[in-house]
Amino acid sequence: MELANIEKLVEKYLNAETSLQEERRLKTYFTSSNVAPHLQEYESLFSYFKSSKDQTFTKPIQLKTKRRDWKWLSAAASVVLLVSIFVGQQEYKKYQQKKTYAQVEKALIMLSTNLKKGDKAFESLYTYENTVKKVNNILKPSK
Repeated sequence: MELANIEKLVEKYLNAETSLQEERRLKTYFTSSNVAPHLQEYESLFSYFKSSKDQTFTKPIQLKTKRRDWKWLSAAASVVLLVSIFVGQQEYKKYQQKKTYAQVEKALIMLSTNLKKGDKAFESLYTYENTVKKVNNILKPSK
């Protein structure tokens, strides 16, 4: 009767349907000295589990961790910062030049307008002076 139960438990074990209590029964049966001859092939399996349970691994485990080197990233960020500052400075200089050009152009237009007004004033002055000279020439007797 015991042998039939063990055979059913082995079948359940191979199908991964056993409980922990049933697995303990199988381990005690296969580690004992009275194992049925047709089930001796499973004896090595359960004896391996028992012996491997006592084994410990003594070598140190070295995990390969990916360690990112952020030095290149900081160098790249520095280069990008310097380039952006340089480009920004160039654009600011262009803006200042355009602004200065606009101010100079406005001042020259204002100067030109005022000079034209002065030319008109001088024209009337020259007209007055020419008229005075003509009148003086008429009034002066010719010798």
